[in-house]
Amino acid sequence: MRRFVDKVTEKTDKLSNEQLSRIVRNLSLEVETISEENDEYRSIFESLSTGLVVVDENWNVLHSNNAAERLLNFSVFEDSSSSLIPVWELSGEEEISGFIKKCAQKNITNAQEEFSVETDGGSIRFLSVSVGPLFQENKLTGKIIFVKDITGQKNQDVLLHRMENLASLTNLAAGMAHEIKNPLGAISIHIQLVQRALEKARQNADTLPARKFIEDHIDVVNEEIEHLNSLVMDFLFAVRPVNAKLELKNPVAVINTVSDFLKPEFNRNGINFEIDLREKDARIMIDEKLFREVIVNMAQNALAALKEKYGEKGSEGHFRLATGIKDGKYIVCVTDNGSGMNEETLSKLFEPYYTTKANGTGLGMTMCYKIIKEFSGEIHVDSVVGEGTQFIITLPLPQSETKLLG
Repeated sequence: MRRFVDKVTEKTDKLSNEQLSRIVRNLSLEVETISEENDEYRSIFESLSTGLVVVDENWNVLHSNNAAERLLNFSVFEDSSSSLIPVWELSGEEEISGFIKKCAQKNITNAQEEFSVETDGGSIRFLSVSVGPLFQENKLTGKIIFVKDITGQKNQDVLLHRMENLASLTNLAAGMAHEIKNPLGAISIHIQLVQRALEKARQNADTLPARKFIEDHIDVVNEEIEHLNSLVMDFLFAVRPVNAKLELKNPVAVINTVSDFLKPEFNRNGINFEIDLREKDARIMIDEKLFREVIVNMAQNALAALKEKYGEKGSEGHFRLATGIKDGKYIVCVTDNGSGMNEETLSKLFEPYYTTKANGTGLGMTMCYKIIKEFSGEIHVDSVVGEGTQFIITLPLPQSETKLLG
């Protein structure tokens, strides 16, 4: 039996929820029996790296192992009163407690979701929490809550995405090399012309060429050097990584906060501000601060386009923020009926330093693009001059599965 315990403990991360359920059922059946076999099952239960919480039909805790108590910030009281407290009141993780409570209220017996929690050290840990049925003698007697630490898997996915982005830099670097050749060639030609003029001057009693002749060539060299500097700065901006702290967050909560901040400014300009936020419980992998930056930047661009078309008091101006889920993706739509963009502007919209505004830096939309890419998402824009613009942001949903069983 000891060898069996050791083998199960070594392979705990590879065990399916069903295999873990069988172990838990065996433990539950034997829990009142004082025997060596019961001790062995308890040893397995406590040694698993997967967190396990066994609850009765009223969601009161019957058993929990060390991994569950550690991962869920679980509080187990010494006295017997803890057995009368619903499991969601024992966990210190608010979002996870809310998920478990929702399963209880809606009588969901098979569900899975992913969560991000912050450790005491400030790092982010990703957890997969599953709820499954507990059967004993073919009778539903409670639930089993499985908690798995999937931080390594999530970090690997992020690393893979960043490696893919780095691979795309090969083409960017090749384009950069091509762009550099032209100004370098111009600089070389004009320096050679100046050198030849000076050489002839030495051969002609050190009589220098006309002042304008030298200045013209030097001016061209300086212009090309400035061009080169601009190219290098653009390249560095394009390749500089976004410092994102990715967590599973509710985007609707972020958008609501941003909307409260933006709406007064739109209203002061007589522009209708509308939000249509659906799938309000969905959570996606984002950096909350950077996601807010994307929404604010797009809203400010929309406001400028609306003021350009309708003036300072444009009652016909309309701005809309909408969210939803389509084809397994989380969608954010930012729409306005402002001045729109022509094809040239659309083609250069995400290029560094490209701007149509007198006071613009040309970095806002480039940063939005980089942030969405860091979130493993896509950004698409449709625009018609004189009619308006729509940005569509597509972001991946975490793998989760919810089944309702009557």
